[in-house]
Amino acid sequence: MKTYYSSGKLLLTGEYAVLDGALCLALPTVFGQQLKIAHITAPFIQWTSRDHDQTVWFQETISLDNLHDISERAISGMTTSEILLQVLGLARQLNPEFLSENSGFEVISQLEFPRKWGLGTSSTLITNIAQWADVDPYVLLEKTFGGSGYDIACAQSKSPLLYQLHEDQPRVVPIDFKPPFSSSLFFVYLNRKQDSREAIRNYRNQDGNPKDLVAQITALTKAIVACNQLEKFESLLRQHESLIADALELPTVKESLFPDYPRTVKSLGAWGGDFILAVGEQADQDYFRKKGFDTIIPYAEMIA
Repeated sequence: MKTYYSSGKLLLTGEYAVLDGALCLALPTVFGQQLKIAHITAPFIQWTSRDHDQTVWFQETISLDNLHDISERAISGMTTSEILLQVLGLARQLNPEFLSENSGFEVISQLEFPRKWGLGTSSTLITNIAQWADVDPYVLLEKTFGGSGYDIACAQSKSPLLYQLHEDQPRVVPIDFKPPFSSSLFFVYLNRKQDSREAIRNYRNQDGNPKDLVAQITALTKAIVACNQLEKFESLLRQHESLIADALELPTVKESLFPDYPRTVKSLGAWGGDFILAVGEQADQDYFRKKGFDTIIPYAEMIA
């Protein structure tokens, strides 16, 4: 049996603007997804996807013959079965040796985090399949889900990283990002799963000059990476929130959900769902619990 592994992701800076070339700070999580593969004699793929608690959330038997006639097309609106067939078929097109044998495989995809958390169920799957197929995960992502690719960089990384698109090519720089005030940072799950593809479309529909936003977000990302004082860090996060709010013509998450919270909160990735970053001490976490947000994870327990 072969096992492949990819890390989950959180985007601390550069959401949306990364699509236009802004420098972003991305954080691989300690939670990821495994792909376990064993040979079987029948010419099928027996696929099982398990959630973090071992619950089977998807199961399918795929004939290898069905992978021949896959054409590149948008996966929006596809079922899970159709998406998986699309990903495997396009991986085979990128490497014709992949799945070219007469035998088949038993495949188990095992999440380490709840699927609804939005930590990269799709990106970790894409990266694991790319490893299995020996193809470029960025190309496979572009042909399937699309996006900036920062999540693919996280999937392959064991440390925080700076990510930037330059002439549509990814630039990845691993960094040692260990803020001395990390004990005052925690993540709060909003339980509002956001469709990142829809969020990207909404961003693209906004007016404005992306070059100005890219320059400002890049400068803020560099300042955040270099920051070692909590008050300054909070100020930089607030500036970042304000810039993205103006670009999207949306209120910040603090304005919409937590206006009376005394410290800073910041959206992560697609606005409107999944996790936020909050600044505060242990006692401050009760504020969120009283509002019904019970999934709270300290920085050190989330980030690799």
